[in-house]
Amino acid sequence: MHKELLNKEKKIAVIGLGYVGLPLALVFAKKFSVIGFDISEPRVELMKKGIDPSKELESEAFKDKDIVFTTNPDDLKNAQFFVVAVPTPIDEHKNPNLKPVISASKTVGGALKKGDYVVFESTVYPGCTEEDCIPVMEKLSGLKFNEDFKVGYSPERINPGDKERTVETILKIVSGSDEESLEEIAKVYDEVIKAGVYKASSIKVAEAAKVIENTQRDLNISLMNELAIIFDKMGIDTQEVLKAAGTKWNFLKFSPGLVGGHCIGVDPYYLVHKAKQIGYDPLVILSGRRINDGMPAFIAKRLIQKLIKKGKNPQDAKVLMMGITFKENVSDIRNSKVADLVRELMDYSINVHLCDPYASPNEVAHEYKLTLVENPSNDYDAIVVAVAHDEYKKLNANYFKSITTENPILMDLKGIVNPSETDGLDYWKL
Repeated sequence: MHKELLNKEKKIAVIGLGYVGLPLALVFAKKFSVIGFDISEPRVELMKKGIDPSKELESEAFKDKDIVFTTNPDDLKNAQFFVVAVPTPIDEHKNPNLKPVISASKTVGGALKKGDYVVFESTVYPGCTEEDCIPVMEKLSGLKFNEDFKVGYSPERINPGDKERTVETILKIVSGSDEESLEEIAKVYDEVIKAGVYKASSIKVAEAAKVIENTQRDLNISLMNELAIIFDKMGIDTQEVLKAAGTKWNFLKFSPGLVGGHCIGVDPYYLVHKAKQIGYDPLVILSGRRINDGMPAFIAKRLIQKLIKKGKNPQDAKVLMMGITFKENVSDIRNSKVADLVRELMDYSINVHLCDPYASPNEVAHEYKLTLVENPSNDYDAIVVAVAHDEYKKLNANYFKSITTENPILMDLKGIVNPSETDGLDYWKL
């Protein structure tokens, strides 16, 4: 398979061209012949013009690449090596929503031929590839797993907004359904991943490795959030505490904050789901999730307390929320905890203005039924800096004073403002 792909006698198909799939497809297209498939016509039309709908890649990334973009599933029949990179979200009950990955499995199943390979990159719980996805492909294709087609799992490690740690520079975990598939899949990825590959012993091990990467981060941040709540009640500056503790060589440097996005705030629930299936109640993981999911309510309550202390009626207050994307310098608004914070404040009848230089007004309106303001006014009772966009880091305390009323409050969730420059502001940070 590796040699035939390298000689362009066979093609790679990447299914799902979002934050993960598109960069990977373009990297593959440097050496292989690639079919890029996505179900969204508008997105595919943009990619055909050399435009990344996610605004992560420059047009230069599309140049001199052997790739064809399509929404036609029939085009996938021309491929022999399939890579599935679709989202794996959670539903409103925080259970895994496997619809995208099952749908992709059906699409691939309709194009599978004897001798083909399928590699899943979507983050799932251990066992999902073999227990949920492979039976779908067998049924649709009429082929037998491991006899007629091989399967692997290679977890994505894309870091949105990071221009240094690109897909090529991050070590890639690979796995296969048998020794042969592991070797072939490793060779294919090794052609384009400069950082090299790590061969996991099984598909389940690779799935588990991915899901615990983000679970570990989630738990570490939840500890910082719990510490921030405790130290806030004690009147101690959390950042000063972390700075002091960080002088020890083995202290892990995590910071408190809102934990959203399509990875850290989602992946732990996949592991929780599987743990409960096998009869184990994961106390630590769920405890961390509860703390992180509760941060919007904690921050909203602190702002209400501050408004009342300043003699301001929350129902008459006007607040500017700066940022709604799940992290700095990206346009992705999926699972944004800022939206939860906005709703918490609106439940107190506060008039909230929301702005973000990266987010799409249409996407925010569609996803959260919230409206972005293009130009903030100058009569806010409080400002909440929720996302550390580069544009916001350039702002100083004088700017915040210029758009606020008397006795203004500045809640700096990301610690971008120098506290020594905040005279005249009731300054608060996590």
